[in-house]
Formats: sequence, C-alpha cells, structure tokens
Amino acid sequence: MVAHVASCTLDGIDAVLVDVECEITPGLPGYHVVGLAATAVKEGATRIRSALASLGLDLPLKKVVVNLAPADLRKPGSALDLPIAAAVLLANGAYGEVLADLLVLGELGLDGSVRRVHGVLAATMLAKARGLRGVIVPADCTAEALVVEDLEVYGVSHLSEVTDAVGGRRDLPTAKQRFTNFVRAATVDMIEVRGQLVARRAIEIAVAGGHNLMLAGPPGTGKTMLARRIPTILPPLTRTEALETTKVYSALGLADGLIAERPFRAPHHTISTQALLGGGTNPRPGEISLAHNGVLVLDEMPEFARNAIESLRQPLEERTVTISRVNGSVRLPASFLLVAAANPCPCGWRYSGVRECTCTNGSLERYRMRMSGPLLDRIDLQVHVQPVPLSTLRTPPEGQTSAEIRERVTVARERQQVRLAVFGISCNAEMSSRVMRATCRLSDTAELRLAQLVARDSTYTARSIDRLIKCARTLADLEGHESILDDHLDEIAGFRSVYPALELYELASAEHRSAARAAKRAASKATAAAAASTAGKAGAASPDDAGIEGLDAGSEAPVQDHASLASNDDGAATKAANANDDDDAAAKAAIADARADASRKAATPDDHDHNHNDGHNDDDSAATKAATANDDDDDDDDDDAATTAATTNACAAATKSATVDAGSDDGAVRSLCRASRQVPPNPLQGPSDVSARS
Repeated sequence: MVAHVASCTLDGIDAVLVDVECEITPGLPGYHVVGLAATAVKEGATRIRSALASLGLDLPLKKVVVNLAPADLRKPGSALDLPIAAAVLLANGAYGEVLADLLVLGELGLDGSVRRVHGVLAATMLAKARGLRGVIVPADCTAEALVVEDLEVYGVSHLSEVTDAVGGRRDLPTAKQRFTNFVRAATVDMIEVRGQLVARRAIEIAVAGGHNLMLAGPPGTGKTMLARRIPTILPPLTRTEALETTKVYSALGLADGLIAERPFRAPHHTISTQALLGGGTNPRPGEISLAHNGVLVLDEMPEFARNAIESLRQPLEERTVTISRVNGSVRLPASFLLVAAANPCPCGWRYSGVRECTCTNGSLERYRMRMSGPLLDRIDLQVHVQPVPLSTLRTPPEGQTSAEIRERVTVARERQQVRLAVFGISCNAEMSSRVMRATCRLSDTAELRLAQLVARDSTYTARSIDRLIKCARTLADLEGHESILDDHLDEIAGFRSVYPALELYELASAEHRSAARAAKRAASKATAAAAASTAGKAGAASPDDAGIEGLDAGSEAPVQDHASLASNDDGAATKAANANDDDDAAAKAAIADARADASRKAATPDDHDHNHNDGHNDDDSAATKAATANDDDDDDDDDDAATTAATTNACAAATKSATVDAGSDDGAVRSLCRASRQVPPNPLQGPSDVSARS
C-alpha cells in the first residue's frame, strides 16, 4: 500500500505543494528517498529513526521507499521530517483518515520533539488556496498559521501527538490564538529635530506617497537623525500589506505572528550585492525584500559598493526583484521607500559654508562616479540639509510631533488607497504611466506650468517628469485637493530639480562675479597708473592709456596683476621701479588705497537685496576678499574662487534667513520649500555645471 501525506517546500518565499508518498515492500531492509531531495532531507532518515525509537517504535525491517513529488523540483530544508514520518506510519498500517486533507510540516528532533520551520505562513496560505481543511505545524509556529482565516490549525510539539492521533487514541491538539502582536512605543519623535523645515517637509511628502528621498549635506546636520525618525510617521499597514510582509519574514524564520508595523531596514555600507538584493544557491530574500512595504535606509550611500547600489535600478522601477539561477528564477517583492543619505564630497564640507572643502578634483570625480545619473533619476525628492546654527539647537523643541504628522500622512494614504484600489495598488509611488495618466490629470494652467518648469531645467527626463507629477499628486492629497495645482508642481520642482536653488544660485553667481571683476579692473587700473608713474620718474615710457580703457571696457577680458603688468610694460621701467625704494613704497600705498576704494564701491548691495541687507553685506565682503586675496594667481581662478565662496555664503545666509522667518507655520514652511534657496544637493554635480547652463 502507498500512503500519501500532503506537505510543501519553499521556492523563494512561496510554498509549493509536495506529495509525500511512502511504500513498504518485502525485501532487504533499507530506507530510500527519491524525488530530488536535498542533503538535509536525506539526513532526515537518522532523525526519524531516533524519534521513532524514543516512542518505542522503529522503521520496519523491510524496503522503505519515500518519493517526493514532483520529482523535478528540488526540496531543501528539514520541514519534511514530520510528513515523512507520518507517511511511514500510515504505510505500516496506521489509521490514516485523521490526516486526510491536512498539510503537514515540521522538523523532528532525536527525542521526538517537533521544532519550528520556515515558511509556515506561506504553507498555510497554500493549503487554503488548494482547498485543504487545515494544517499541522509545530506548536511554536501556530501564531503564523492562525493569521490565515477559515482554516483548521493544529499545533504539535512532539511526534507522540501525531502517532496517538493516527492510532485513534486521541485527537490532534487544536491551536489557540495568541495575541503576541503589539505596537512598540516610539522612543524618538520628529519634534526633537531642531530646524530643518525643508527636510521635514520633504520627508512628510515622501512617506505619504511612498516616494524615494535623498538627504545630502555636510556631516552632523541631522541626516541620520531625520531618517531614524521616519518610522514614527509611517502609516499603519493594511491587512493585505501585513500578509505580504509577514510572508517574506516567515520564509526566513523571522516572523512570529502577523507583522503589524512597517519594516525599517538600515544595512551597513559593507553589505554585499547578494545580501542586499537576495540570492544564494536556493535564493533567499535580501534587504530590499525585507523592507517590502516599509523603509530602506542607505546611510552614506556613496560608500556602498557601486555594483550593489546600481543593482537597485530595476527594483526601484518595477518594485520587484528577479533572481535567476541555473535551476530557475525567483521573483521577490521589493516595494519599499528608499531613503539615501550622502555627503556632498569625501571630506563632507563642500557647499557647507562652515568649513573649506579640502578634496582634490580627482577625489571629487571618483566620489561623484559612485552613483550614476540613472540611479539618481529614480530618486523623487532630493534635499540639501543645511547646518543648523547654535541658537536654533539650544532652543526648546518647536514644531509638530510625529503623531500629528502621522495623522496627516494616514489621511493622505487613505485617499490614495480609495482612488487606486481599482488598479490593485495602494500608494502614488506605485502608479504606472497608464495609471498616472488616468488619475493625475492636470488642468490647462497646470500643464502650462509643467511646460515652463521643464523648459527652465533641461535635466528633466521622461521618468523624472512622471515622478514630478506623482509627487505633486501626493502633495495634493496631503492638502486635501482633488486636482493638482500650480503650487504643488512648483513646490515639488524645488525638490525634484538637480539644483533646487538654481535661480538664486545663478543670481548670486552673476552678482558676485561682476563685483569681483569690477574690483579687479579698478585695482588693475590703479596698478597700471602707479607703475607708469614710477617708471616715468625713472625716465621710462608710461603705459598706453587707450589699452587700459580697452581693458576696462571688456568685462570678460583677463586682468593682469601689478607684477605681471609691470614686467610686460618695459624692462627698463621695472628696473627703475625696483631701484627706487621710496617711490616703490609710495606706489604700493597708492595701489592699496585705490583698490580698497574700488572694492567698497563694487561691493555695494543692489536695491533688490533690501530684504536681506545683513546677509548680502557679509556676502559682498566675502566677494571682495575673495577677489583681492591673491594678486599673483590667474584671474579666471580668482573669479571662480570668489564666485564659489560668495555664492556659498549667499545661499547659506538666504536659507538661514528664510528658515528663521518661516518658524513653524505650515504656510511659511510650504513657501520656504517652494522657494528654497539651497546649495545643489546632488553630490555628483557642482557649480561648474550651473555656469555652463547659464
């Protein structure tokens, strides 16, 4: 007689039905397992024999053949111990009706104990899908099995409970519901973050719609602190999402009942590609699958192996990951919110306005190449996190708590679930192009505004335009609007743009570049005049005034310093100037006075800067100092250095002023986000690109 017991094995995170067949025939005693069984399954013969011996039983002294169907599917793991032992008992004459239409799963110990196994939730879901009446699982795994409704669940802790049931001596023990799931109280809160209104706003939008986020900025500005507080504002899991998440964790033996909180994963930057995406001889879920329906934080993203982070391109787009091996392919879920944190350069202080960047051009290029443009194009929101002044750090907590933000996020997510239920998705970030066009229609004015934004910034791609519209739809959900408004596109464009502060950045660049050049022209004229006067006293010819006027007229022409000009005029004039110490000293004093006067005039702030007089006065002083710091350097290098220093200070001062003025008012925060004057957050870009585009 051939006995049959239903069981299963894991293929990725899904359970596959296995029919355990056992036949005992006369012949030489032996135990044979066929059907592409893995080593752990074959070694189960020893565990089964010892477990039966603990009950005073033994394998029959006959030929025992166990077949695991389908035979072309590899069966790994030890979860087939209990069903094989049950099949042997049935084939040896035990009463088998008690196990009819039950899926059996469990590992045996040498003493007959039944130990927990992986994938119990997937097995239970399979049993319900196949129309079975129930499952027999280890007692320690009943919490997972009870998640599935309308199914009989029996939890056994020893093989004797199964042998007594098939012998008709007692019934199988019924599992009872255990309430083990609880929501842990948060130990951190978003209100603890001082300042960073723009970053907090971006995080709220990202969490509400499931959009990817990048926080870039100098060390110690709160990037990691902000990321660690994201779980406190995450919306609750729906039942469908909870089942999907628990199924992934169950496949790795990490679940104990239904998972009630969204996962939060933050792997170290030394993680391998296989550990991040999943893999192995028998493919297992990686970190991106463990973050399914939750958050994946990659702190110091440029420090991760390039092949590891570049492999995220396909999962970020399709929200699944396919792992292919010789024996087949496995598709694993990977719908997560990516939060990346990065410094703008290896030393961390570029664009900070706090310290001078010490990185070389070569190190900057290598650092920028660690993250490709296609990967950054898949990040919806990009925020530069500015340093927070001491006065703000030492003030009492202000703003909104995580509970208040979470309430708004939950309402916005519920709106999305109602609107997208017909498409089988739950958040705006999961929308395909077809779904987006059906649910995110723009008015005529919004279409015009979108065209203006794209025309102004040539870095937009078809993908980034779609992501811009998706984020704008999320912002409309947060504010309770049925349609996408112009303001929503403007605010998101401030985050989506490679240069969120492009206008102010270009304005500051032009203003301070002009001031630096004007100061240099005035200083050069004074230098030339003084050198000519000194040379005239020695009987040498003076420089041509027409040449000086021509130099003044061409703002883009290079300006020479006093040493170069004196040497280019006339060798005799130079010798005479060096010979007369008194005249040379007088000339130098005249040069210094003329240049200082010209610098003060050139650095006078314009009328349109009256709202930030203090900040611009400091910036103009920085421009003047940068323009006159080193007369022996090349003029183009001086202009670039002056522009970089002045622009950095201008952007930092403007952001600081706007942040102080905004306070904690929601409307002011939105205005600050829409017109945020940030230094470019993208670590792969620099101010040279702004100059090229302007």
